[in-house]
Amino acid sequence: MTEAKLVQRAYTTILEHFVQTGRAPHYTELAQIMGLRPDEARELQREAAEAAPAATCWLSHDTDYIEVWGPFSNIPTHHLVSVDGQQKWYAL
Repeated sequence: MTEAKLVQRAYTTILEHFVQTGRAPHYTELAQIMGLRPDEARELQREAAEAAPAATCWLSHDTDYIEVWGPFSNIPTHHLVSVDGQQKWYAL
């Protein structure tokens, strides 16, 4: 798989995890989902965040924890998102 495709797959996998669980995956979870070593997944997560359009994805300052992965926020906000009466997401 080319590097660009792997970065895109990581980006999409993180979004899918948000949709399914209501939260961002830790990079160790991303590693397990994608069949990578944790250090590879951590770097790939960082590359995917940097490649995202117009700063829509970022990690918490000086950490490897996802804070925002647009349109989702991993930090509770006043912007609650509900689908079919179920609220498990926060938006920017």
